[in-house]
Amino acid sequence: MKILLLEDNKRLSMLVSEALEQKNYHVELFENGKTALENIDNGYDCFILDINVPGINGLTFLKELRLMDKETPAIIISANVELETIQDAYSKGCDEYLKKPFFIYELEIKLDKLCKAQECHLYLPEGYCFHIKHEQLKDHHDNVIKLSKKEILLLNLFAKNIDKIVTFEAIELHVWEGDLTTTENIRALIKRLRKKLPANTILSQGGMGYKIVHTK
Repeated sequence: MKILLLEDNKRLSMLVSEALEQKNYHVELFENGKTALENIDNGYDCFILDINVPGINGLTFLKELRLMDKETPAIIISANVELETIQDAYSKGCDEYLKKPFFIYELEIKLDKLCKAQECHLYLPEGYCFHIKHEQLKDHHDNVIKLSKKEILLLNLFAKNIDKIVTFEAIELHVWEGDLTTTENIRALIKRLRKKLPANTILSQGGMGYKIVHTK
């Protein structure tokens, strides 16, 4: 699970980062909102944003984020407790507003809830299972099937979008982590992953993208 943390208080950002890394989150730290925005396409699973930071503030970052990505969870952390600011944050698309000072445990609970860190399994046809936390695909005999990094990222993306179409654009953004790729490369990746899964587990969706068949 990859998280962007925008926070200019170095002590707080390190405390948050160290605590979350102990829970197997990968945290990338930014002190400047403009710099963070330039890295927005790097395949993050969650955004944690302070409001008052250099460059552009956290609410402007959130507004820009929602123009491109309406789904990835975003948590505002701020000492600003004015009702107008809180309302503005939610209107711009934040999922949670955490008032400073806060216990790290509070943040962990919100992350677990929003990012579904505790939903560890994606159950697939014919007894196959993808263990999200451990990034392992197992068959019905509990044998581990070797996956490439991109195959793992793709399965994680499917797990986050159960019963939804995963578009070519979403695959490029999440699996290629912001780098440009081609439709042919995406289709080649899908083809390789299909060979490791039961037939008809990944379904094409009319040129828009793909859906995964799950059993639970």
